Amino acid sequence: MDHPASSSRLAAGRAGNVAPAAIPAPSRRRPSQFWTRQFHTWHWMSSAIALIGMLLFAATGITLNHATDIEGQPNTTTQESRLPPALARQLPAEPAADAPVPPAVADWLSASMGIEVRGHAPEWDTDGLYVAMPRPGGNAWVSVGRDGAVVHETTSRGWVAYLNDLHKGRHTGAAWAWFLDIFSAASIIFCLTGLLLLQLHSRKRALTWPLVGAGLVAPALLLMLFVH
Repeated sequence: MDHPASSSRLAAGRAGNVAPAAIPAPSRRRPSQFWTRQFHTWHWMSSAIALIGMLLFAATGITLNHATDIEGQPNTTTQESRLPPALARQLPAEPAADAPVPPAVADWLSASMGIEVRGHAPEWDTDGLYVAMPRPGGNAWVSVGRDGAVVHETTSRGWVAYLNDLHKGRHTGAAWAWFLDIFSAASIIFCLTGLLLLQLHSRKRALTWPLVGAGLVAPALLLMLFVH
């Protein structure tokens, strides 16, 4: 036998009088949740961009700090040749201080000896011209006499010196300079978003600010006490 209360609810339902189920109000995301997502996004993106560069710069920071202990043995190679007389006569007798290498001479050096002097400022004297071509991890130069004598010398100091010069941006050109700027910007974003994430999670991690403070105080003390 049906219970009277059940019968009344069934009748009310058939009459269409059942109240609709309550629809929960849409949850609103708290501002802290929004910024946490933003900081995490910028943190992992900047770390992805800066990862390889940061490993390179951390490793070369060690090699630069111990440069005298791991300095490589320089390897010098000398190459000699002679400029054709017709090209030697193209060297100006009284060149201006900023006069470039004659194009025909530059073409011959590139084709015959694999020397690219374009983009390097030559130094002129009464004997001819001298072009310094410094490079990461080494050095190079070429001299061209008015008598046609060509001497090219290349010095390499090894891979450690090469990586150290990349760290310092020494003689690396405009493209590497742009990379250093982009890498530095990504590293700054990585560190700042890391600091903001520390702030967001610091309530649950009691050691957050003592460790951050130690990272600031330790180098400051070393500078004050031992670096003069």
